[in-house]
Amino acid sequence: MFGIDFSLLDWNEIGVASADTLKMLVSSAVFTFILGLPLGVLLYQTSRSNTGWVRIVYNVLSVIVNILRSVPFIILIVALIPFTTWIVGVSYGVLGTIPPLVIAAAPFFARLVETSLREVDRGVLEAAQSMGASTWQIIMKVLLPEARPGLLAGITITVVTLVSYTAMSGMVGGGGLGDLAIRYGYYRYEKEVMIISVLFMIVLVQVLQMAGDRLVKHFTRK
Repeated sequence: MFGIDFSLLDWNEIGVASADTLKMLVSSAVFTFILGLPLGVLLYQTSRSNTGWVRIVYNVLSVIVNILRSVPFIILIVALIPFTTWIVGVSYGVLGTIPPLVIAAAPFFARLVETSLREVDRGVLEAAQSMGASTWQIIMKVLLPEARPGLLAGITITVVTLVSYTAMSGMVGGGGLGDLAIRYGYYRYEKEVMIISVLFMIVLVQVLQMAGDRLVKHFTRK
């Protein structure tokens, strides 16, 4: 009826594109967590201080985070081409997409981390301080464990956002399903490729969201 024939699809190419999308997603998510978590903790800690130079540090970090969050990803990935080439040697494909993904997602995740930490009951923190716990002990043994459900929810939101970013990277030869959908679904108007790409993205997001929701529910105290 709509002229759709899935028998014409190159499933091997779709499989390779799907694998590339997962590689970009997993790699960027790991580096986003490694960079975004300490950045979020630093934002939280510096925001609570009344010391002049510490407040300056917070304001500078806050501005940098807000700037990186404000730039649309499709523009950011192009603007970072020289930096990406310097870091990984290429500015396209799976490898060339990971640095822009991390730079775009890490500030976003850091803000979610900061928000989650702010929601921790101050009474718990004051109790830890009264028992002589150091700042490092409070962060590692009180603050992060207490904020775990919020942090897991933030990770879920960030990873789902990264899925859409990987798709947008296809506009500049980033590889994966986004690149496949652009080359075949848009330029050649092969509807079958577009449909399969969209369906895979929908399933991937649903699986990630369900897994994240289950983890949040598991670690949330009743």
